[in-house]
Amino acid sequence: MQKICYASTLKGTQTAPASKSMTIRAYAAALLAGGTSTIVRPSYCTDALDALNIIQKLGAEVLSGGGETTIMGGFLPRSSQLNCGESGLAMRLFAPISALHRSEFTFTGKGSLLRRPVNMIGDALAQLGVEFQATNGLLLFNLKGPIKGGKVNIDGSVSSQLLTGLLMALPLAENDSEIRVSHLKSKPYVDMTLQLMEDFGVQVENQDYKRFLIKGNQKYTAKEYAIEGDWSAAAFLLVAGAISGSLNVQGIFQNTKQADKAILEVLKMAGANLKVHPDAVEVNKSDLRAFAFDAGDCPDLFPPLAALAANCNGVSVITGIDRLIHKESNRAQTIFQILNAMGIRAEFKGNSLHIEGGKIKGTLVDSHNDHRIAMMAATLALIADGMVAIDGAECVAKSYPNYFEDMERLGMKIE
Repeated sequence: MQKICYASTLKGTQTAPASKSMTIRAYAAALLAGGTSTIVRPSYCTDALDALNIIQKLGAEVLSGGGETTIMGGFLPRSSQLNCGESGLAMRLFAPISALHRSEFTFTGKGSLLRRPVNMIGDALAQLGVEFQATNGLLLFNLKGPIKGGKVNIDGSVSSQLLTGLLMALPLAENDSEIRVSHLKSKPYVDMTLQLMEDFGVQVENQDYKRFLIKGNQKYTAKEYAIEGDWSAAAFLLVAGAISGSLNVQGIFQNTKQADKAILEVLKMAGANLKVHPDAVEVNKSDLRAFAFDAGDCPDLFPPLAALAANCNGVSVITGIDRLIHKESNRAQTIFQILNAMGIRAEFKGNSLHIEGGKIKGTLVDSHNDHRIAMMAATLALIADGMVAIDGAECVAKSYPNYFEDMERLGMKIE
């Protein structure tokens, strides 16, 4: 599907979509809990729906409607085939969880997930006694438990998602466990996981993010759990308001554990006109200046930050491009190519992308089936000198299914 976007001025109020990361974690906890949990205002993006399908395959009973999902927990697998769609989080989260069971499971996926390496999953699970087989280090892979607990060493430099999976699974193991982590990135995502686990009644001892001690034979407790707004998606709305209009973005909380709340820090550095409330942010168009920011702990901010940098006076520096290789696209290279195609000078220097603000020109953009790239292109279109046509725009469903509808309601001209 192609969307054609035109320069526009935005105005209005928009509630951020629900956090897909928290929704997927909550679905996993509800599966593992005894009794019935209610997940209030979950995300309905494709990644979250794939996770919902997985927990049903693993034994959960699910009833959705009225803005909530009721989950009757129970880890009694109905199928050995677990399709993760394109969700890297679902793959890395449910591999350790499924390995708690004695059954053999086959993990599959599609699209970009077929290109993401899985050796790190196999290496970690093998240390815990799990049989693991993959084809050339990629999907599909097979695993067979059970995990009984123990010691495991992992490298956290590529992603914290495998650590999340291990943290959520090991409390249910027969024996105590210890996870040692080196070079951990995205610590805020680990904080999100630990907070959710605590909310569901499970405890982990965190020793400076390098060593995690986990008592075995714990139990998740069913509960009602409300999903907060997604700062990753809200970042695009906030940048859009800062460059072209006046927006009130609601449903995003200041006391969040989400890493992408850091967008506020960058917008302030850039001189954006902000009013910050406990559960909302107002942003108005203003003159913006160049900024420097390390996005290593929040790599999903790279696309909206690139759009922001293109609209700032001077050269902005965004560090952490090594975190972008194994995304839906090679995201660093894709961002670079699109910026240049739209008349914005950008260059790589070491682990940083330097972006010089300037006049944005309309062009045809390939989303590379990357939801954040499609939203970045639409954001840039707000002040482009001609139409911006985005091929593969339907990929926004991965995290923000109603993105284009919301943008159109706020005043963006879209065909």
